[in-house]
Amino acid sequence: MTAPVDPTTTTAWADLQQDYDQLEPDLRGWFADDPERAERLSFDAADLHVDLSKNLIDDKIVADLVALGRAVDLEGRRAAMFAGEKINVTEGRAVLHTALRATPDQHIEVDGHDVVPDVHAELDKIYAFAERVRSGEWRGVTGKRIRAVVNIGIGGSDLGPVMVYEALRPYGQEGLELRFISNIDPTDLFEKTAYLDPEETLFIVVSKTFTTLETLTNARLAKSWLLDGLVAAAAVPEGDAEAQLKAISKHFVAVSTALEKVAEFGIDPANTFGFWDWVGGRYSVGSAVGTSVAVAIGPERFAEFLAGMHAMDEHFRTTPLERNVPALMGLLNVWDVNFLGAHTHAVLPYSQYLHRFPAYLQQLTMESNGKSVRWDGSPVTTETGEVFWGEPGTNGQHAFYQLIHQGTRIVPTDFIAFANPAHPLKDGAQDVHELFLANFFAQTAALAFGKTADEVRAEGTDESLVSARVFPGNRPSTSIMAPSLTPSVLGQLIALYEHITFTQGVVWGIDSFDQWGVELGKKLAIAVGPAIEGDADALAKQDPSTRGLIEYYRAHRG
Repeated sequence: MTAPVDPTTTTAWADLQQDYDQLEPDLRGWFADDPERAERLSFDAADLHVDLSKNLIDDKIVADLVALGRAVDLEGRRAAMFAGEKINVTEGRAVLHTALRATPDQHIEVDGHDVVPDVHAELDKIYAFAERVRSGEWRGVTGKRIRAVVNIGIGGSDLGPVMVYEALRPYGQEGLELRFISNIDPTDLFEKTAYLDPEETLFIVVSKTFTTLETLTNARLAKSWLLDGLVAAAAVPEGDAEAQLKAISKHFVAVSTALEKVAEFGIDPANTFGFWDWVGGRYSVGSAVGTSVAVAIGPERFAEFLAGMHAMDEHFRTTPLERNVPALMGLLNVWDVNFLGAHTHAVLPYSQYLHRFPAYLQQLTMESNGKSVRWDGSPVTTETGEVFWGEPGTNGQHAFYQLIHQGTRIVPTDFIAFANPAHPLKDGAQDVHELFLANFFAQTAALAFGKTADEVRAEGTDESLVSARVFPGNRPSTSIMAPSLTPSVLGQLIALYEHITFTQGVVWGIDSFDQWGVELGKKLAIAVGPAIEGDADALAKQDPSTRGLIEYYRAHRG
């Protein structure tokens, strides 16, 4: 793999620096002087309508950002990813989450092997299983229908499925509840199994290697919960190992490639769904990792979800950079981080169903681009990554919008909304969705255009309060709209941010597909275990701060 281009050495970077040096933000004036600004800086990708006009950019800045993309060979790296080249260089792997939503007629090779037939064979297996659960054909050990499916995973094996399930709740099957366990804190499993009937509960354990500490710990606890409940209900004889193994096989399935370990746990390898090492965890919700979602919304809707992802993939793969929405948004984020000095990025969905979307994006973006070395091992030459965060509107308006509007920090924001609600309701004659979207439209306008001191005075405000009620404006935001939140549109949103993240990584020259930064803490946790349990030698090896904290814990543990 060739060394990445240092973006700071390109002519485009120098041009952007000049653009920034000459920048005098004036969104009010820019819109007044250019009636076509909004139209020219709005773009469509699949079902998404994206308005970039309220960002601190002009035509020259956009052109220079596109030139930067070409200077770092964004198009070449894009082609390499879609072709299955091993662009995840630190792990020697291809990066082909796009193959998970490829159509059957596509041909994508990894090491000379066409992976598309494998993808669709696994999807067929997942769909058949989902139909068995949804129809009631798959039953528990006592013959009762499954009414609760509990997904056990962590990271990408949890954040993706739970976000998609929450977003697509209106498409879920009535009478079938999904719950998600990820945290190793025993409270998580305790609460997620509360009020469930073991005879009607199915667990999906998601761990590619079937060695993930948190997932396997929770899986063992879930196994104990199941067997204890079945014994208490006289559904399984106590001490009958054969009956218990049969019960486990009826109430547990796995998403893994480690079939021997799956079998050792008691899960029938025939009820195991796999995916491939060219699928990173945070990019895996369209794979077997999404099995719980396929059960919840059904194969037809899950196929629509994948088709939405594919539509955005094709837009990103084929559209020139000048009108390529993920590329433009990724380049715009580079502008915000490296030139405007933004450290964070807020994602504000005006849809309660997307309440887990910002958390999902935290892993996607920060695990991907939170790096300080480039893919050839050399230090980065720029700031990289942003802290992604957010909450659904209108909740956030009563929490952190104060800082975005009048604080000293620039926080680029992405607002997401839908023309049609899942549940149209009225408060008397008032369409509540229209009231909701009035806030969406108003907030982006307020951020962009603010309120001057003269406008505040014209309202009759006491002079002593004028400065406190001035809104400076010129706060950058992007608006993303779609007709409604369907499985396809959700897929498009996910793929949009995947490719935004990829674009930024290419500019910064980093490998957006490894995650070595999560390893050290996990390894140290294993080493610290004996000290917590009372091993004096292990305790002595800890640093003074950690040793003191462990001693406090042991002194206060009841």
